[in-house]
Amino acid sequence: MSCCPCTTTTSSPLSLPRPACRGRWSGGGGSSANAAAWRARGGGAKRSLVVAASGSKDETAEGKKQEEEEEFNPFGFVTDNPSSRGAIQLPESPAQDGNVGQMLYRIEDKGREFGSRVKSGKLRWFVRETGSAGARRGTVVFIHGAPSQSFSYRMVMSQMADAGYHCFAPDWIGFGFSDMPQPGYGFDYTEEEFHKSLDELLSTLNITEPFFLVVQGFLVGSYGLTWALKNSSKVLKVAILNSPLTVSSPVPGLFNQLRLPLFGEFTCQNAVLAERFIEAGSPYVLKSEKADVYRLPYLSSGAPGFALLEAARKANFRDVLSRISAGFASNSWEKPILLAWGISDKYLPLPIAEEFQKGNPAAIKLEPIEGAGHMPQEDWPEKVVTALRSFL
Repeated sequence: MSCCPCTTTTSSPLSLPRPACRGRWSGGGGSSANAAAWRARGGGAKRSLVVAASGSKDETAEGKKQEEEEEFNPFGFVTDNPSSRGAIQLPESPAQDGNVGQMLYRIEDKGREFGSRVKSGKLRWFVRETGSAGARRGTVVFIHGAPSQSFSYRMVMSQMADAGYHCFAPDWIGFGFSDMPQPGYGFDYTEEEFHKSLDELLSTLNITEPFFLVVQGFLVGSYGLTWALKNSSKVLKVAILNSPLTVSSPVPGLFNQLRLPLFGEFTCQNAVLAERFIEAGSPYVLKSEKADVYRLPYLSSGAPGFALLEAARKANFRDVLSRISAGFASNSWEKPILLAWGISDKYLPLPIAEEFQKGNPAAIKLEPIEGAGHMPQEDWPEKVVTALRSFL
């Protein structure tokens, strides 16, 4: 029997591959692989007994071997991503490896460099810290965006501490290794809630003097900038790495998908959501050990996915970007701003930064970072450190 010319198509880097052939899972007709998948689910059990009784032993053994070779791979939808293939690809004997429990056991202790749990109010944050309170050059607070985590700053923080800075990088509530409360039970994932919790955390960390603020990314990254607009007296200088800054800044498809009823609930539970988002905005593929850390929260629980879903649905992207654009303009803001911009960003091209700089050319310095994409702190931490040290 000839094989049906099915092909697999993918609509976006975050969507799951889907077969182009509508009859792929039907019990009758189709390729031997389709039939094997149907029989594996019980559809052909009775017929298999008849064949075994009437056919020769050699024919039966050959048929079973072919079925095993063509058996449907339940984890196939994630193995097309090079960075996740090593963790999720099923081996010849699935019982030995490849299931979620095995993956969690292998990676559950990864990604906690320089970090510890800090209780602030009713919530527990995961906060990375390098340097010491007596650092001669001052304090730097690093704010990550969605759907990332503070892990992205680990290399920059280490090198900045060596240069004489005291550095903090928290995982926002609902992200990374921080608490992920159910919406409506202690945290509502609104901009106001994020601002309030950040104020409490800074107090808990005893950051009472003005500090340097570094911000990157979408959604909660933008909330770091709107917090700075409301608390300008607490900030010495602001460094911005690839973040939406103008009303013309495009919103990636992930956040539009999350806002769709039902489809958003499905999207937020994709275990490789974060790593695929990072890779889609970068010219590079994450190494396995890095992808493991970005994947870990979404493998461990459904909570981070639903936290991201709630935050995305309650965000007013256009209003936030309008306030950022106007708030940092020349008639509103005087403190120095650095734009350290990865020019290979596939979400936010360099013209976004150039447009933002025109709004306040006296205060804003633009430094393009060649070879870096949406997360320059992950792609080229050395270049980010050089830019930060020169600016701060």
